[in-house]
Amino acid sequence: MKIVTTPMCEEIVKFAGIEHYTVNKNPDLEEGDLAILLSESKVKMNSMPIKLNTPSQIFESIKKVSKIANTNLSDDEILEFFKDYKLSSKYLNNHDNSNVKVKVYSNFLKDIILNIGFTIVEIDYDYIIYPDYLKNKGIEKNFKSVEIPSHTFVSKNPFERIEVRYSILEKLI
Repeated sequence: MKIVTTPMCEEIVKFAGIEHYTVNKNPDLEEGDLAILLSESKVKMNSMPIKLNTPSQIFESIKKVSKIANTNLSDDEILEFFKDYKLSSKYLNNHDNSNVKVKVYSNFLKDIILNIGFTIVEIDYDYIIYPDYLKNKGIEKNFKSVEIPSHTFVSKNPFERIEVRYSILEKLI
């Protein structure tokens, strides 16, 4: 089977034990049988969409891709990937920080906010959380505005992305 993956998903493909694959930001430009890509992406070939916004999504994605690789990693084997990442390990399960009320722009941030345990509201919020790509798009900027790096401006390593994003949000607790 010829697997094509996007740069943002390559680490998961490696963790799952797939050794032979092609990386292309646009998998449809490659000859392949299966594209492994972020769930927001669309391609013409057969695909396996995965989510990498939260530690539990990373865990489930590694598990899912390992089945394709026929490595069928155990939960303990997958947890080994988390050991060097403090926040990824800490937030593998959801938390309750419901006293922090936030207005959120972007679905990928909603996943993260729910994992951290903040309450999402439209009015009477403590903070506005928005992705960097909306920086100049009319988001109210003040002491309550918190910009989070999107996929473009962070590491391709999903654990490193979590460490950066979650460290910004932990300061609000």
